[in-house]
Amino acid sequence: MSKDIRIKKGLDIKLVGQAEKTTTSINLSSVYAVKPEDFHGIVPKLVAKEGAEVKAGETLFYSKSDERILFTSPVSGKVTEVIRGARRKVLAVKITADTNQVHKDFGTKNATSMSAEEVKNHLFTSGCWPFVKQRPYDVVANPNQAPKAIFISAYASAPLAADLDYTLAGKEAELQAAIDAISKLTDGKVHVSVGANSNSPLSGLKGIELHKVSGPHPSGNVSTQIAKIDPINKGEVVWVVTPQDIVVIGELFLTGKLNLTRTVALTGSQFKNPQYVSAIAGATISDVTANNLNDDNTRIISGNVLSGKEVKEDEFLGYYDNQITAIPEGDDYEFFGWNKPIFNKISTSRALTFSWLTPNKKFDLNTNTNGEHRAFVVTGSYEQVFPLDIYPMQLLKAFMYKDLDEMEALGGYEIAPEDFALTEFICVSKQPHQKIIREGLDLMREELG
Repeated sequence: MSKDIRIKKGLDIKLVGQAEKTTTSINLSSVYAVKPEDFHGIVPKLVAKEGAEVKAGETLFYSKSDERILFTSPVSGKVTEVIRGARRKVLAVKITADTNQVHKDFGTKNATSMSAEEVKNHLFTSGCWPFVKQRPYDVVANPNQAPKAIFISAYASAPLAADLDYTLAGKEAELQAAIDAISKLTDGKVHVSVGANSNSPLSGLKGIELHKVSGPHPSGNVSTQIAKIDPINKGEVVWVVTPQDIVVIGELFLTGKLNLTRTVALTGSQFKNPQYVSAIAGATISDVTANNLNDDNTRIISGNVLSGKEVKEDEFLGYYDNQITAIPEGDDYEFFGWNKPIFNKISTSRALTFSWLTPNKKFDLNTNTNGEHRAFVVTGSYEQVFPLDIYPMQLLKAFMYKDLDEMEALGGYEIAPEDFALTEFICVSKQPHQKIIREGLDLMREELG
C-alpha cells in the first residue's frame, strides 16, 4: 500500500533564475572527462591509456575493490590526457570526442525474461552499475549485499532543481524497462516518490510502490523518504537510483547502447536565459553554458546551490548532475551589516530579518556566508529544518570527534551529506556540515564495513 509523505520541517529557498521549460540541443563538446572523484569511495584502476581510441560505452577504468564495476566513456573518441595528482592518483580521464559518435553495442535485452544475476551482469558490463548507490554511506552500491528495497525520488525539492516531470516527459518506455530490470535486484519493493500534485511519467509504471510527497525541502531528498517509508536499521542496505539514471538504464535495455545524454537545467540569476539544454555527462562547462553566462563575478556550480560543487568554465559537468547553477560571487561585505534590518536575504531567524513576511518572494542571493567560522553555538535552529528523527547537533559533534558507537546510535546509517545542506545553510557557526558528515561516513565504512 502506498504511503503519502507530508513534511513540515524544512525550508524552501526561493531563488531568481528558474529554468524556462524549453530545451536546446547544444553542439557536441570537443573534450569530455570522467572523474573518479564523482564516484565516492572508488579507487580506480586505469584500463584506457593515453592515445587509446574508445567507443561510447567502452571501459576507461574499474574499481580496485571489485573488478566487475566498470566506468565507461560517455563519448567515442581518443583518450588525450590522464590527469594525475599526488602519488599518481587518477583525477580525470579526458576524451577528445569524434565528430560522428560510435556506440559500443551491448545488445537489446528483455529484463522480464532475465534472472537477477543476468540483469546485474548486464549492468556491470555496460558501465551502468555506478548509477546504483547504497545507503548507508551514500556510495556506489556493493553488489554482494542484497538490498531490502530500492528507492527512486522523482520529486526534486532543492533550490531551482530541474523539473523532473518536464525532463522525463515521453520517457515512459525507458522508465518501465529500467523498473523491470532493477526490480529483479531485490526481494523487496521498488519505492517511487513523486510530488503530491505532479503529473510524473513514473506515476503510471508497473511494478512500483508509489508515494506522493509534499512539504518544503528536503522532502525530495531520498533519505527523508526512506525514513518515512522503510527506515534503515543496522545491518540493512537499501539501494537508490535517480530518475535521470533510470532513463539511461532503460535505454540500454531497449537499444543496447549506453546513452549518457541528459536534460540539464541552467539555473540562477547569472544566466541570461535560464533554460534546459541537452548535454552528455562529462561535457565541458563552457560548452554547456555557451553565450548564456554573465561572466562578471560569477560562481558556477555543478548541481544545486546547497550540495553542488564549484567548477570553472574549463572544468566538466558532474557524472550524476542534471543542473548547473550560476549565482553572484559573494566577495562584498556590508559595513555593520549585522545590526540593521535585512530585507533581501533569507533567514529562519526573526532577529532584524524579515524574509518571513514575504514567503513567496524570490531572492537573488550570492555566495557570501555573512559570517566567519566559529565554535558551535547551540541555537535549536537545526531541528526546525531537519525532518529526520535524529538529533542533528549531537550527530554532527559525534562525527567531529569520531566516536563510532555514538555515530551508530545517533543515526549515522540513515544519512547522506546532502541531508545536512540546510543545517549548514542556516548555521550561525558557519560549520561545514556536509564535509563533516562525508568524512564521518567514510570512517564508519572503513571501520564498521
